Amino acid sequence: MSQKNVIVAQSGGPTAAINASLAGVIDAVTKSEVYDTVYGSLNGILGILDDHILNLSRQAADIPDFIHTLKFSPAMYLGSCRYKLADYEDDDSTFAFIFHQFKKYNIKAFFYIGGNDSMDTVSKLSRYGEQIGSDIRIIGIPKTIDNDLLATDHTPGYGSAAKYVASSILEIAHDTYIYSVKSVTIVEIMGRDAGWLTAASALARNSYSGAPHLIYFPELPFDKEQFIEDVKAQLKLHNNVIVAVSEGIRDKDGNYFSAAKPTSDQFGHAQLSGTGKCLEYFIKEAIPVKVRSIELNVLQRCAAHISSLTDIEEAFALGGEAVNSALRGDTKCMMILNRVSNAPYKVEIQTADITGIANAAKAIPRQWLSQSGNDITPELYDYLAPLIVGEPDITYKNGLPAYLPVDHLNPLISAPIYRKDC
Repeated sequence: MSQKNVIVAQSGGPTAAINASLAGVIDAVTKSEVYDTVYGSLNGILGILDDHILNLSRQAADIPDFIHTLKFSPAMYLGSCRYKLADYEDDDSTFAFIFHQFKKYNIKAFFYIGGNDSMDTVSKLSRYGEQIGSDIRIIGIPKTIDNDLLATDHTPGYGSAAKYVASSILEIAHDTYIYSVKSVTIVEIMGRDAGWLTAASALARNSYSGAPHLIYFPELPFDKEQFIEDVKAQLKLHNNVIVAVSEGIRDKDGNYFSAAKPTSDQFGHAQLSGTGKCLEYFIKEAIPVKVRSIELNVLQRCAAHISSLTDIEEAFALGGEAVNSALRGDTKCMMILNRVSNAPYKVEIQTADITGIANAAKAIPRQWLSQSGNDITPELYDYLAPLIVGEPDITYKNGLPAYLPVDHLNPLISAPIYRKDC
């Protein structure tokens, strides 16, 4: 049995860049000359609890171009979960078993790649490890398309999702502008508590298109009557009005605008549905124009074919630096990006204490939103623009992206093969 190993897991929602961080961890461990094996826990922390473990070092050695292909593959190679650890003060049996598993595999560092809720796991494991005197390094590696993690300038996954959103808005504009009839198109974008992803829709604007003409965020109370007046004003200027709206918009009393009653996950987060459709009904009732709503939904999460190279490279670098941080003795922390400048764009990788990061959300600063509350400011545009720059060199086969297979996540996966060369 190896003497010094590490284990890594992924959790929360998928992105186009989270596997790049995983690839960065594997690459750095391989080059470390200190750690021997990097294991992967399937389906987040559940893989450790269920003993579903992959030897990623062996895969990297046996599969040609494994790390490179993993770097540009979307979603989560190790699978995910949304599992909330109970507080160890109430019952430490789960924590004791996790650290028993660490001992079984001779683990010296645990890396958890995820968002707000994943950092809750990092925080709890760090505190428990501190209490029992463990020398295992516990480090969080950020990711979330929502861009709402505290301490870091931005999160891996956001830049690629922002690029997809902006590209989609631009293409929707091209589709819409061909008609001379008055119309309103409402595009619903993910963002329950923060409007970062919706704000990225403004990157679609260019010399011939001002779409989206209106943008609405969860950070500010949404007023139905003012929304209708905003749309009417834009229809006086444009035949075709395109509106970007966060799924999490709420009225002044905190009630969601949703076509269906929100449900909650085990972390207590509202799961929304049909915000764009709800606004579509508002316009149909108030203005005699053609109206449609579009929900980007999960499409914005893993569109690796239009991902940001800046995003992918930063995610990869964060994974590698997490390993270096563990080697330096860092623990109870999350890797972060600190922006040095916008032009030229430059960031530095640092660490931040995990305390205060877990279970918190970073909203867009009010000064980065327009006074009217339905657009962004130039300062926010300048913040956003560098994050979507660059296109990765993705390998294609039979006209489709060639990603790493994920049949290890579900042995029941099967698909008909129609081509001999697939």
